Amino acid sequence: MSSVWMYAQDSGYTSGQSLVGFTVEAADGAVGHVDRQQDQPGMQHLVVDTGAWVFGRSVLIPAGAVIGIDTEAQTVKVAPSREQIKAAPRFTTDSETADPSYLSAVGHYYLSL
Repeated sequence: MSSVWMYAQDSGYTSGQSLVGFTVEAADGAVGHVDRQQDQPGMQHLVVDTGAWVFGRSVLIPAGAVIGIDTEAQTVKVAPSREQIKAAPRFTTDSETADPSYLSAVGHYYLSL
């Protein structure tokens, strides 16, 4: 993965594509659905609403974790497991999407998986 903040060329992502509403799936089950996305080059990520699975909180998943997008089924497949996503640095407010120290922590976490 060249950058954790960019979609891999073989992920199926098309520039400008909206993934809002898509279901996010790990290999071991559903994670939630895409609530928001950031498409700024070098900062691409998804904010995923996990519903009741992680006590109703959202998680930030860098675009580099996406391994496949199925536009017909409206699903986004991610490489990390549900437990790995649950253990990621906690996302609490949208202001964190512009916080370099938070983004650095998230990036290091996902790169270490």
